[in-house]
Amino acid sequence: MSAQYICCATERHMGEGDAGTLIQGGLPACAGALVSRYEQQVQTIYLDPPFNTGKCFEMKARVGEKGYKTGSPSLSLPAYDDRWESREAYLAMMREALTLSRALLKKEGTIFLHIDSRMYAHLRLLMDEVFGESNFLNEIIWSYQTGGRARTYFPRKHDIILFYARSRSYYFNLKGVPIARSEARSNHMRRGVDEDGRSYRSIMSGGREYRYYDDEPAYPGDVWDDISHLQQKDPQRTGYETQKPLKLLERIIRCATQEGDLVGDLFCGSGTTAVAAAQLGRRFLCLDQSPLAVASAEKRLCQTTAGRPQPFGYSVEAPCGPDDCRVEAEVFPAISSYTVRLISFECDAAREAGITGLDAVDQWSAGFVQGDVYRSCVVSARSVSTPKLQTMMEMPVCAGEPCVMIVDIWGNRRFYLPRRRY
Repeated sequence: MSAQYICCATERHMGEGDAGTLIQGGLPACAGALVSRYEQQVQTIYLDPPFNTGKCFEMKARVGEKGYKTGSPSLSLPAYDDRWESREAYLAMMREALTLSRALLKKEGTIFLHIDSRMYAHLRLLMDEVFGESNFLNEIIWSYQTGGRARTYFPRKHDIILFYARSRSYYFNLKGVPIARSEARSNHMRRGVDEDGRSYRSIMSGGREYRYYDDEPAYPGDVWDDISHLQQKDPQRTGYETQKPLKLLERIIRCATQEGDLVGDLFCGSGTTAVAAAQLGRRFLCLDQSPLAVASAEKRLCQTTAGRPQPFGYSVEAPCGPDDCRVEAEVFPAISSYTVRLISFECDAAREAGITGLDAVDQWSAGFVQGDVYRSCVVSARSVSTPKLQTMMEMPVCAGEPCVMIVDIWGNRRFYLPRRRY
């Protein structure tokens, strides 16, 4: 007998506190609901929207245990479409995103808009319109070395991050993001040692000596060339195109928020903002219309949680996948724990792609369902370090009906009530 398919509106991962919420949805459809729930509650927002490139972007997915062991992507799946009818259509979408962001931000809040040279001029003016020209703080240049070469113009090796405040009473903490002192920027200074034995560099200007001690922290300016782009084999890589490095989001979150603050991202992609916020003790509100993006973000959060003494709790709100699968799963009740076993998974997409057995499952969890809320207790997700899924997991006895949640390699999530075995 196959497991029974059910629908759940919300998925809650049990753990310490409430780290935040992942939502599968797009703009403008979700705007009203987000404002009603989070109006003026978000401390900072990071936006890495489509750049109006005219391209379709993909996610390189690994299939099954073999795909993770060989390190070779097995499938190229559509991640998001960055093609627009016109520039006006693109800018209309961005106006909606920025207007929503302003409504979500607290009075003390800030926003970071990550773009490139294509739409920079238009979006700078749009940011002035929505947030006010007087609330412009910085044009941050993120410089990197990766990317292609050019012969008809200078190679384009930087992105732009526009930094604006919601009001003039914004929060910002430069001391929260110290960096190592650069030897290259100090080689024109005179070295010295003071009477206490502390080494320093000094420079004369206007008849005055300015000293910079080696043991004092330095802080970044508006050109960030100390954070590299993700390399091809970087362990952070999820296969999701345009993924940003964790260090970039950590710097943004550290300077613009305090512990417990809410961080927003309306184009969350592979979930870097959510991971960075959770690791730094902030809460996150992350939105993306792609099921692959939400599945990727959830998987990264699960793997981040796995190394913690006490996992953090968070929620996922996403539509259920189609009822086109045959799933075999069973649960063995005991006095203080349940053992749940995932036996098989078949779906139409897997059959069409020639994928058999559990190779189509990228992650699954076991927990309990109460009404339309699924509470996850234990998770198994494929990764380079753990390419093989656990097919049997033990979970504590809790209130509700035992349930399993399966996420396939296409990002679809489905919920099933397993057979009870005594």
